[in-house]
Amino acid sequence: MEKNLRQQKTAIIKIALFGPESTGKTTLAKQLADYYETEWVPEFARDYLQEKWEENQHICVADDMLPIAYGQVALENKKLASAKKYLFSDTNLMVTKVFSEMYYDFCDPLLNEAALEHDYDLFFLTDIDVPWEKDDIRDTPDGRESVFSVFKQTLIDTKKPFITLSGNKESRLAKATSIIDALSIAKQHGFSSADFVQIYNHGISFDKILKQLEIFKNGILKSNLISPATINNGILSLSEAEFEERANFFDLQKEKLKLKKFVPASGAASRMFKFLSAFLNDFDIKKETINAYINRKKDSDLSIFIVAMDKFPFFKSVDQKLKEVYPDFETLDRDYKNYYFVKILLDPDYFDFANKPKAVLPFHQYKTHIANPIEEHLNECVHYASSNQVSNLHFTVSEIHQNLFENEVEVLKEKVEADSGVEIAISYSYQNKSTDSICVDAKNIPIRDKNNNLVFRPGGHGALIENLKELDSDVIFIKNIDNVIQNHIDTIALYKKALAGVLIKVQQKVFGYLNAIEQREIKEENIEEMVAFLMQKLNIELSSDFNKFTFENKVNKIKELLDRPIRVCGMVKNEGEPGGGPFWVRNDKGAVSLQIVETSQVDLANKKQTEILAEATHFNPVDLVCGIKNYKNEKFDLLQFVDQKAGFIVEKSVDGKIVKSYELPGLWNGAMANWLTIFVAVPLITFNPVKTVNDLLKAAHQPQ
Repeated sequence: MEKNLRQQKTAIIKIALFGPESTGKTTLAKQLADYYETEWVPEFARDYLQEKWEENQHICVADDMLPIAYGQVALENKKLASAKKYLFSDTNLMVTKVFSEMYYDFCDPLLNEAALEHDYDLFFLTDIDVPWEKDDIRDTPDGRESVFSVFKQTLIDTKKPFITLSGNKESRLAKATSIIDALSIAKQHGFSSADFVQIYNHGISFDKILKQLEIFKNGILKSNLISPATINNGILSLSEAEFEERANFFDLQKEKLKLKKFVPASGAASRMFKFLSAFLNDFDIKKETINAYINRKKDSDLSIFIVAMDKFPFFKSVDQKLKEVYPDFETLDRDYKNYYFVKILLDPDYFDFANKPKAVLPFHQYKTHIANPIEEHLNECVHYASSNQVSNLHFTVSEIHQNLFENEVEVLKEKVEADSGVEIAISYSYQNKSTDSICVDAKNIPIRDKNNNLVFRPGGHGALIENLKELDSDVIFIKNIDNVIQNHIDTIALYKKALAGVLIKVQQKVFGYLNAIEQREIKEENIEEMVAFLMQKLNIELSSDFNKFTFENKVNKIKELLDRPIRVCGMVKNEGEPGGGPFWVRNDKGAVSLQIVETSQVDLANKKQTEILAEATHFNPVDLVCGIKNYKNEKFDLLQFVDQKAGFIVEKSVDGKIVKSYELPGLWNGAMANWLTIFVAVPLITFNPVKTVNDLLKAAHQPQ
């Protein structure tokens, strides 16, 4: 036997099977070699020790470790010569090293060094979820969990790229081949094995990474605006009597329906306090006055904040804390008082408001208490999203904030339930990490952090279409966490219920048509009625050649157009708020439809497009009521109705560097682009977002 522990260099992708005894390594190595029509490397120790046992019943001892290592390396190098593209090793020197340390509390330095140096493109750590199979040279099934943990920790400590394989032999093979195919593509695109494992553990398919990189390279097609949606041209206008009629209709229907309120509430309130954070970072109280800073920065936001400071609902609690922290506070100069107020408001050791979710921040001062957005949403929920004395409220939260949410909800829920007599069921979900985006630099090269890991960012609120898809409800009310109001809850409830009434009426008509189509009860004279409904009530334009279709093709086309999730969206008059609005849009296939379009989706270098944008009369307040079930009471796969071309490329700051990131099509625009859509004009009172802390000074958030 050649006494050589050097591993031959190769361009072939080498996969090492790694794990305790009787965990399916040999079975999988054989399966993979057959699947890819290549070689696999058997376990040299098996024949070596079997022969030793059969000759004189000798068992393995410490002195056998190095000969086994030499034999294993020789066998691997031999198989490598005839391998095609891949080589699968049933075992490797790292396994020998682990057994040597476990059984003999010693590892020969030569073996240890070679085990660490030997390079594999990927290790498959085989799980212990398969039955133990006894043979002459295996030890015992006792303590499999602890042995497995030693194997896993070894891979972690030695920084080897590994993925754990569990399940039966069929599922392991399917999973392994899928991983290997993706790894091969990753290698072709210059990603390392460590990169690949990081992407895999993040839950992102490598195909999705390639698509994101392609988007960075080619850019995203901008929306093609035809005209703004306006009253009676895409936006339904209702009288007060009609709003009340729709709301009453909803009240009559709701006991038969599952209702839920869906509140996107992920993330911290950092943007809300952005101008205050900038002030703390750039202001030196020993060198200039606050007024000088305001003039230097032209920071009107800071000026407003300071002048109206005592009107914020958190003023008294911050002021009290200041007097505890600074015993001489009352004698301080006004600038110092204001500076310390801002400082303690954002200080992680005190109020830390910029790092907390908006949901738990004090928004409204009532006579008896201060309310946060969670309490306001609980109150809203029992007013318009309850049936049979039960109300369902779903928050999408950041995982790190869930405990904070639950602690707040536990106290507030009991109070609202007692006041309303309605039971509130609360549920939570996280934004799926698999929807995150890889970050790139100006040259579209993936960036890395200080540990040389790839950097990912959340894919934006469009990712929440997956959370919405999982809900089992007939009617879902959607409203942002910061869009709450002080008082006027009955007025808010009226318009929310009216939107739900519009939804249910339309849904009943749509379901009636689809059931008639299913039962083959449609006749030629019904086609005209359904076409009129599509065009007049759902704002759907049919292709110019529709009338040339056969009867059967007309019916199929109508079914295709009607069998979709439905959204009814409140629209308020545009008063200069940043964000999206309702427009008639033509897609890349020439079809015209109603869409909510964000400013960032518009080509601002195109004069005609900017003129159309400026002509918008209404704004999207993210006030939606949705139906996500079909006429058979089955949930739609909402991902099938996303316009995948409606995403965003955004610039973000990571470790002080500007990077590009991809955000998914927004929840209420691109993610719902292919839904049935109805826009309804609603009063401004329904739209009261808190984008910056100064918004809390507006009348809607101040005591009446």
